[in-house]
Amino acid sequence: MQTSFLQFSRSKTFTLTSLRFSIPERSSLFNRSTMASASMAVLPSTPIRQISTHGQRARVSALNKFASSSRVSMSASVGSSVALTDDLLFKDYKPTRAFLFPGQGAQAVGMGKEAQTEPAVAELFKKANDILGFDLLDICINGPKDKLDSTVISQPAIYVTSLAAVELLRERGGEDIINSADVTCGLSLGEYTALAFAGAFSFEDGLRLVKLRGEAMQDAADAASSAMVSVIGLDSDNVQLLCDAANEEVDEKDKVQIANFLCPGNYAVSGGVKGIEVVEAKAKSFKARMTVRLAVAGAFHTSFMEPAVSRLEAALATTQIRTPRIPVISNVDAQPHSDPDTIKKILARQVTSPVQWELTVKTLLEKGLKRGYELGPGKVIAGIVKRMDKTAAIENIGA
Repeated sequence: MQTSFLQFSRSKTFTLTSLRFSIPERSSLFNRSTMASASMAVLPSTPIRQISTHGQRARVSALNKFASSSRVSMSASVGSSVALTDDLLFKDYKPTRAFLFPGQGAQAVGMGKEAQTEPAVAELFKKANDILGFDLLDICINGPKDKLDSTVISQPAIYVTSLAAVELLRERGGEDIINSADVTCGLSLGEYTALAFAGAFSFEDGLRLVKLRGEAMQDAADAASSAMVSVIGLDSDNVQLLCDAANEEVDEKDKVQIANFLCPGNYAVSGGVKGIEVVEAKAKSFKARMTVRLAVAGAFHTSFMEPAVSRLEAALATTQIRTPRIPVISNVDAQPHSDPDTIKKILARQVTSPVQWELTVKTLLEKGLKRGYELGPGKVIAGIVKRMDKTAAIENIGA
């Protein structure tokens, strides 16, 4: 969120969060020490419209909706005049090399096999098996595909395999290439991978969160008839108009919305099955090139996932989260956050909030990003970045 240092008086009401600045060492992925001090932070209760560098009505609407309903911040009346600061540690970050992590849908049978020659990777999968209670590597390598594609399996599988790719890159390029990353982010689920890479939580704690996230999202999807579809060939304004037209024809329980601002010409719509069917039927009349029904459990990144929020909040409340050692860009507002409590609250709301991936990549490029690595299965993220800037140097490191 765009914020500043503030002076406030007794009569004003502000949004209050807490801040702990910590300075982790640049050490291995699983052993980071921190020094923390505490202070209080205030965010002005201003429209979230200021975040976006885009003018699209759809994105502004999505962000304002998040601002009005989010539990990320709370209003509090402050009783004394004192200067406080919010989580601005990474406010003026200048990206040169980004580590980018994929989300659900990137999984493929055979992933993880390439990196098994590395002892560090074998150790990751061993730890994963102990936490998950099943042989994750066997499913990654041998499938079957429908089992790997299930939400409860694919999310942990992508998280572990993506961090395995980090270890593979470390082996190939040494610690210097790992430490050269000065910003990181991930698509939806990949935000957890990015936070683990940045030292915000341990590999083990991150995997426990991802395991619960997959289970909670699957349960929420099972509780309602919902779906997702990609709309190809329209800008976000026209996808919003398509959603508006569909919503005029369905009941409240089947309403749809843009759930993933992926990249220009590719936006995912989530909602009730009937609403999704209307979107598919009307897409051609709005000049969409095509629609592609997504093989996911339900309407991710919408209010359909609300039942998952309380479970995530409970798990995050007992998880130690530290200030990341480098900026981690949030899917919710396309901004980096340094306050651990704010990170927890944003992660809980992420499953019901539209993914601002297009804005994230656009901002990184505008801020001067020179090089990036997509770490994990698939090449979707590299394709997105290249689509937005053909000159961008993006290398995929699979595992």
